[in-house]
Amino acid sequence: MKAVSSKRKDRLENKKRKMAALVNITQLNEYDRANNKTKMARLEETSTIIEDSNQTKPEPSTKKVKISHNTEKSPCDPGPPLIGDLGPSGKPKLNGAEFSELKKMLRNKTNRIRQQPCFRLRDMGENASVALDLELRMPLFLSDLQHLIMYSQIGPHSPYSPARWCALDKYNKLANFNLLIVENVSLYHFSAHESMFPNLNNFTHQLEVVTPKAYMSDIVRDLSMVPLTGTQMKKFVDKFGTLESAVTQSTEVFDTLKNSFPIERTEEDADQHNGNVAVADKFSRTKLLLSGWQMVEENFPLPIKGLMERKYRGYVLTKDLYGDVTPSSPMYALDCEMCRTSTGDLELTRVSVVDENLKTFYDTLVKPDNKIVDYLTQYSGINAKMMKNVTKKLADVQQDLRRLLPKDAIIVGQSLSNDFHALKMMHPYVIDTSVIFNLTGDRTRKTKLQTLTREFLRERIQESKKGHCSTEDSLACMKLTQLKLKKSVFYGDAVMGGGNDVRAYPDMATSQYATSMLRQCAKMDSTVHVAGVDELAAKYRFYVDKNAEGRGDGQITFASAHTNDGVVEDLCRNAGKHNVNIGHVRVSDGDLCDISRSETFRVIDNWTKKLNDSCKMPSLNVVLLGGHQDSGNGVCFMFLKKEFIK
Repeated sequence: MKAVSSKRKDRLENKKRKMAALVNITQLNEYDRANNKTKMARLEETSTIIEDSNQTKPEPSTKKVKISHNTEKSPCDPGPPLIGDLGPSGKPKLNGAEFSELKKMLRNKTNRIRQQPCFRLRDMGENASVALDLELRMPLFLSDLQHLIMYSQIGPHSPYSPARWCALDKYNKLANFNLLIVENVSLYHFSAHESMFPNLNNFTHQLEVVTPKAYMSDIVRDLSMVPLTGTQMKKFVDKFGTLESAVTQSTEVFDTLKNSFPIERTEEDADQHNGNVAVADKFSRTKLLLSGWQMVEENFPLPIKGLMERKYRGYVLTKDLYGDVTPSSPMYALDCEMCRTSTGDLELTRVSVVDENLKTFYDTLVKPDNKIVDYLTQYSGINAKMMKNVTKKLADVQQDLRRLLPKDAIIVGQSLSNDFHALKMMHPYVIDTSVIFNLTGDRTRKTKLQTLTREFLRERIQESKKGHCSTEDSLACMKLTQLKLKKSVFYGDAVMGGGNDVRAYPDMATSQYATSMLRQCAKMDSTVHVAGVDELAAKYRFYVDKNAEGRGDGQITFASAHTNDGVVEDLCRNAGKHNVNIGHVRVSDGDLCDISRSETFRVIDNWTKKLNDSCKMPSLNVVLLGGHQDSGNGVCFMFLKKEFIK
């Protein structure tokens, strides 16, 4: 016990010495300054004596002035200040009261800093920074911003988390979340005229965002609608019987079928879409399709403007024009095998496709463009002997699949994004068995195909010492999907079956249905205010309540103005009154012409300054340049305004 007591005393002494450093330095500096003044006074006095001596003597003295080197202290010298006993290091010690006071002061300062909200980017957010080279940049989507808005108000109760790209600590300490949307202005406009945006340049983060116009959508719809989670879907199904009924009977559920692909919708397709499900299916197979946002999360290649020229250069669509997917659309299971080539990458070496009758629809070996350096036989099942006389190239396979697949084909597979990247192809209608089946209860943790096949089909695959077989894997995926269609949408899914909300991305079976983002924000007694130019405010109101009339329900209010300046004034006026404030303005193409462009950009930058000056602290301020149909993606500026603690 004595040893412990001695160590504790040593630690306490160390703390006292460290915390006394600031006081010690200050006092010693004061002492040094006092000494310097005394020395200067003595030098001046000596100089005066010498001058007087020179004046009284007619001849200059050849003797040098004697300067005393006596080190004894003068009675007038006060000496160093009394600052207590010195420790072993020669630094003064603080007594109990002084030590406690200093410790309390530092603790209070630390607590104040810790209680402030903190916003930072994760890797996905950093990858979207406009500071990166264009080739390395991976832009965010508007849904990412949507998730941040919801999380800033209801935290872990938000149906979706922004954790994939950012982190917001102490979200409940935010006074406001302020968003100004400037439609029709793009990242290109900002980059080409950066000097005209001094206030925007002061924002901490500048991130590229894919414009909704690139995938045939619009900002209001993408920002306002949140895909239903598993729990929400169950609630509406229990109340209304089906989600289709909920759309017509409830003001909170919306039908929102979006697609990035060129789809031709005919009356015949519409009739089939509204028709009965396939004979063996208990529910429509379209309910298992991944939504566009899920495809983004799963890293599927998508034909989005900007990405096609960068990340997906050389990729092709499976069809030039697609038909509308229906409950009777045919399913095809796909699996690919890859080998490592001299480039260090994995390249396609085999493709297998199986139809709904469990028959091989397409199966071929593929010769990579580069030399194979590792066949990865234990995984791919490919060896040198198999590839000896293969001449078919990737481009040939792409042409075959484009010719053979129907325009409304549904592609089934396990972690299909890898297969599509290997094929360098894009397809709109996909069912991923790693998503529709889940044994972990966590969407981000996938279950292997071998495990799914063993647990649900009572079959064993991938056990051959010769490696995997793509035909065998395709068959397993098709059987799993057909089994689920015979059961229910919840079958084999621990996430939905357990009634848990999906935190990473939307459930399958709900990609077509959504609820209001603004309603989600107002759940915890937060208030929301939306100001829009012309008809934009009415569009936001519609996505809160389809049958709404008037200005709002108290928690969510709307204001419309005929000019952009009027919207900004309303936004700034209400910035300190509501938890979430959204202002949406639109810049015309005429304002972007050569004559008026400079003035337009200066006005936009001035709006930014007004918003930043009018909001409370701490607040998260976001300015979104929404992108332009012809000049590319948008850009999101983010700044956390908070008190600087000295």
